[in-house]
This record gives sequence, structure tokens and C-alpha cells, in this order.
Amino acid sequence: MAEIIQKDGTWTFDGDLVRIVPGHEKTAGLLRQALGEVTVPLRALAGISYEPGRKAGRLRLRLREGADPLLQVTAGRLPESSDPYRLTVEADRGGVAEYFVDAVRNALLLEQVDPGPVTEYLLPGPAVPVTASAGDGTASFNGDRVSLEWNWKTEEAKASGGTRSFRVADVTSVDWFPAIGLENGWLRFVLAGSTSGAPAAKYDPHSVELFGFRKDPLMALVAAAVAARMPHPAAPAGAEAVKELTAPAAAPALPAPAAAPDAEDHDVLLRRLRELGELHRTGVLTAEEFGTAKAAILRRF
Repeated sequence: MAEIIQKDGTWTFDGDLVRIVPGHEKTAGLLRQALGEVTVPLRALAGISYEPGRKAGRLRLRLREGADPLLQVTAGRLPESSDPYRLTVEADRGGVAEYFVDAVRNALLLEQVDPGPVTEYLLPGPAVPVTASAGDGTASFNGDRVSLEWNWKTEEAKASGGTRSFRVADVTSVDWFPAIGLENGWLRFVLAGSTSGAPAAKYDPHSVELFGFRKDPLMALVAAAVAARMPHPAAPAGAEAVKELTAPAAAPALPAPAAAPDAEDHDVLLRRLRELGELHRTGVLTAEEFGTAKAAILRRF
């Protein structure tokens, strides 16, 4: 077993897992402390490195692309102090850090772990329920529903609609972007049935606007917890898409008069047609599969 203990945190490697426990120093940012202990399976790793320095070095884990929902939604935009996969190492502990690197690298080599991207999350993401307050609101997620509550900083046009609550099953994408310079950031949810471009975060009822304060990274935890319960963006779509789109609707128990679908159902069907066309254009679906699935959707209008 390899272990390195620093004020910034403790990393332990037992041959199968890297266990990361954050420290309580200022260098361990709010996100790392709120996230808590992280366990990274060997198969989720793409590499590890140690960068020595005059006063302190950096130990860094590199995860496979798509393995961690937190890294997926933040897309390399986390500030250094919020990165759970880096450890500040005191200069006189450089030898221990190098030993740790060798232990992990040897295991990766022996197990022949593929460092390439994955099509499923290999880490579970932040624990739920999770809540964060920053910018113009508070975002909460209990594993099924997302709630957005507004504060005194919220624009009236957005706050007038009251608290927003929606199921994770209705979310098609989630994104976190930090404030940069004079540009504010956001936590944004896009829901199924959205037919137009989202307004600026300050007016979007499904977004929290971020102003660049120290609690902003906590919103990334909510984003990651939601993303972990959504389909992986790189997951294969072909056969599953056809299966879903061609599944027959359940027959009613009693005869009922025909009724026109409501606007929301109509929008969903149109969205599915667009998705189906995209799958066909990119070669995921054959012409025959596309025709079968398209006919099944048109019968539902």
C-alpha cells in the first residue's frame, strides 16, 4: 500500500483504488471539503504525475475522459483549489510523492488499463441530497427532483415565477460555467421540450446566475449529482433509441374518445423526430431502422 499524508489532504492506494480525503487547510477549497472522500477505481485512471517545485510540488491524478460526472460538467473549468484530483506536496515529501506515482503507474501497467475515454461513469458523483447557495439562488437535488429558489439578487422577471422544481428525467443537459472577469457564470438546466435558445442566466428560470464569489464552485456539485443520474453523453444510442421510439403505447383499459395530444406531447414527438434524423445522418441508424422508427412516431401524432 502507498500513502501520502499532507495538510492539503491524504491519498492512499491499495492496488485497486485511490482513496482521496481532503484536508482542512485553505488550499483545500470549499468544493473539495463539501465533496468529501472520493474513491477512484484503478480502471477510471488514465495516469498520474508529480510536479516538483521549490516550495511545494503537485501530485495530480488524470482520469479517463467521461469517467467522472464532476469533471464532465465542469469541462476543465474548476479552479485549482477546487480540483479534487490534485494534492499540494511539501518540498521535503517529494520522495514519498514519487513512490506513490510509481505504485499507481505500475498497477496501471500490470492491469493494462486502457487510458482512453469511457461510455459510462465510473465514479458515482456527489452524494445526494445536495444543496448549494450562490449567485442569485439556491439549487437543491434529492436524487429525483431539482429545485431552484431565488434570493434578493434575482431579477424580478425570473423571481416572479417562484421556485422552480423539475424531475431529473426531464433534464436533457446540465452545465456549470464559472464567472470570468466581468462576465458572470451560471448553473444551467435545459429541459425536454425546450424549443428556443435559452435566455441569459439572469433571466432564465432554469438557471442560477453566478457572480464570481467563493461559493460558486459548490454549484458544480449539484450539476455533477444531476449529470450522474442522466444518460452518459458518450453512451451508444442506436439500438436503444430504436427500441424506445418504436415501443407501442399501452392500450387503454376501456374505450375512450379520441383526443388531440396536448402541446407538450406534440413538442416531445417533434423533438424525437429531430433526434431520430440526427441518428440517421450520423450513421447510427440504418435507412430501414430510421424508416421503422419514424413511422412509429408519426402514428402517435
